Amino acid sequence: LSAGVCCCCAALRPRYKRLVDNIFPEDPKDGLVKADMEKLTFYAVSAPEKLDRIGAYLAERLSRDVVRHRYGYVLIAMEALDQLLMACHSQSIKPFVESFLHMVAKLLESGEPKLQVLGTNSFVKFANIEEDTPSYHRRYDFFVSRFSAMCHSCDHDPEIQTEIRIAGIRGIQGVVRKTVNDELRATIWEPQHMDKIVPSLLFNMQKIEDIDSRIGPPSSPTGGEKEENPAVLAENCFRELLGRATYGNMNNAVRPVFAHLDHHRLWDPNEFAVSCFKIIMYSIQAQYSHHVIQEILGHLDFRKRDSPRVRAGIIQVLLEAVAIAAKGSIGPTVLEVFNTLLKHLRISVDFELSDRRSSAGSGTFSTSSKESDERIVQNAIIQTIGFFGSNLPDYQRSEIMMFIMGKVPVFGTTSQSLDTSHLGDLGTRRIQIMLLRSLLMVTSGYKATTITNALPPPFLDPLLSPSLMEDSELRQLVLEILHNLIDRHDNRAKLRGIRIIPDVSDLKIKRDKISRQDVSFMKKHGQQLYRHIYLGCKEEDNVQKNFELLFTSLALITIELANEEVVIDLIRLAIALQDVAIINEDNLPMFNRCGVMALVAAYLNFLSQMIAVPAFCQHVSKVIETRSLEASYFLPETIFKDKCNLPKSLEKHEKNLFFLTNKIAESLGGSGYSVERLSVPYVPQVTDEDRLSRRKSIVDTVSIQVDILPGNNTEDKVDNTEEITFEALKKAIDNNGLEEQEKEKRRLVIEKFQKAPFEEIAAQCETKANLLHDRLAQILELTIRPPPSPSGTMTITAGHAHYQSVPVYEMKFPDLCVY
Repeated sequence: LSAGVCCCCAALRPRYKRLVDNIFPEDPKDGLVKADMEKLTFYAVSAPEKLDRIGAYLAERLSRDVVRHRYGYVLIAMEALDQLLMACHSQSIKPFVESFLHMVAKLLESGEPKLQVLGTNSFVKFANIEEDTPSYHRRYDFFVSRFSAMCHSCDHDPEIQTEIRIAGIRGIQGVVRKTVNDELRATIWEPQHMDKIVPSLLFNMQKIEDIDSRIGPPSSPTGGEKEENPAVLAENCFRELLGRATYGNMNNAVRPVFAHLDHHRLWDPNEFAVSCFKIIMYSIQAQYSHHVIQEILGHLDFRKRDSPRVRAGIIQVLLEAVAIAAKGSIGPTVLEVFNTLLKHLRISVDFELSDRRSSAGSGTFSTSSKESDERIVQNAIIQTIGFFGSNLPDYQRSEIMMFIMGKVPVFGTTSQSLDTSHLGDLGTRRIQIMLLRSLLMVTSGYKATTITNALPPPFLDPLLSPSLMEDSELRQLVLEILHNLIDRHDNRAKLRGIRIIPDVSDLKIKRDKISRQDVSFMKKHGQQLYRHIYLGCKEEDNVQKNFELLFTSLALITIELANEEVVIDLIRLAIALQDVAIINEDNLPMFNRCGVMALVAAYLNFLSQMIAVPAFCQHVSKVIETRSLEASYFLPETIFKDKCNLPKSLEKHEKNLFFLTNKIAESLGGSGYSVERLSVPYVPQVTDEDRLSRRKSIVDTVSIQVDILPGNNTEDKVDNTEEITFEALKKAIDNNGLEEQEKEKRRLVIEKFQKAPFEEIAAQCETKANLLHDRLAQILELTIRPPPSPSGTMTITAGHAHYQSVPVYEMKFPDLCVY
């Protein structure tokens, strides 16, 4: 009777339930009843409105079987759900999907690893289905949380642990694929989801044994490798996630990377951090590279108070990122990168000096580990600046050169944007050296079409200022930067080392005909280059490297920029340097004097062979040969040896050991050179750079001064002083705008002295001296009766020339300077 009732009840049940019940065999080991499953599938396709009821009933049975641990029936239910999903693609599938996701969630919540893997596999199959219409209410928050938790599985059985982690990673990959193809794909990029997904993937990527093998573009591992290795699967999922990121959600995907690296202290050492950001830079779209760089810069600012090694690790990551980004377009981030790095360079120097001061105050003068670590930070910054700058296009590189040069602090100025006022002289010097080292790396390999493009006046003037500073290393860096910019044919390596070159043709020097732009540049700025070479040779702290770089500078100017006029100027400069060593007005040490003599010999030997004038070559060769026999310390091969016997004085040497102007003029004149200017001694131009670079003040040699030497009898006064006082003379001048006129007058005079030829200046000085003499004579003759005996003299000087002494009577004149 009861059986009959049951049969009747079964017959009265809805058809979809009977079809669902029929797919379950009596023994779950027999598996899904395929014939009944085909009937259920046909029914679902024929009546899609019944799909939601079929899904709800399957979910009910599955929940009951999970609670009762009847896992065989659970497997059958999930297999049936998978087949129904693959077969049905109508709009009515939406309610069925909700039941399906509810069943997957039940499996993921269970503590049985097999059920978790089963649920994950079903979800991945579902994720690969392209739905016809988007779902506006479906969310995947639970699945993101659950799959992320599975990625961190710590099961005591390694095999089960690996299996669950792989399932979690595949689940995340399924969520990503499902959501980014959906109209509401923005939901997955919300920070609360990214903060779970990204660290879960990174956690598994840390298990990669060979990190260096995965720093390039995405690879294509085999299917077996993907399934077996959680690290490989996590990396590919991470690459896929980043590859789908867009402009609006890129930052949300990158920021959790910083949080993970901070939390697990992966900046020191930073191999994994570098690997992560290489993957990021290769995976994202090229136009979004600047987003990543901005995030790294922001994190560097955030961690600016951390240990030096942490900051160095972040900077190293930045270096790797910009190395990849520099190959593409990075937009307005360029200046931001340099500005941030320069700011952190100043901060690092400040930390280093503070640590040094505290060590000195405590009586510990040894270099501390913190100070050494700060040097690591500084070197990393310099390397990043240089590498980034050297990979930029030429038009951007010239702007960066100007930008960095504008940051170099100069003594005596307060307009620098990089504040070093609180660092003191030592800190300022450290900043100067490091910025110039950065600039040296930026200019490496820079090839400008004209020298004006490489050395524009706004860049040339501040660059040459450090070459006058009393610091050997600073001057070396400036010369090396000049070499990078002047050497457009890669001849510098052939000129390395100061020596007497037997045959210059063996060097195979590459050169082109001097362009009109280069000729114009030398007319305007050649005197600046000569001046800095001249003054650079007179520094007491010069070492061998300084002389080598000065020799290379002269040789490169000869190769790249020398026409006949420049050749004459270079010879005048060389002779002037020889006079510096012989006369020794600056009290240079004997090593420096001999070094200058060796520099002149090496350069004139090079120059004579470059212009190929036989008589000139013969004179140079004869002097060098005589020196090798009688005064070898005047040659670079001898003076720059470790042990070299220096002479006690140079005054007693014969003229045949020196290069003579008249012999050079005679030899060049026979070859068509205009040698009149060789008779005019070279005098460096007048600038304000000595004050800015803290050099000892140099007397303005091109000036006219009237010195009144007072007599011994101070009691004798001129009776008629009212007629010839300075005030009376001053009233004869128009006082309107006198101060402005004087300023303009001085500016014009200085500009004229800088640019006008020396012969013109000397002639004008002589003319003004004669006029001044005649005018003073008339005044004295007319106003003083009777003229007393002269008690002083007036001396007019112009450069090194002294003009006639003029009698000056005892009069009360203020100091008078005539321009």
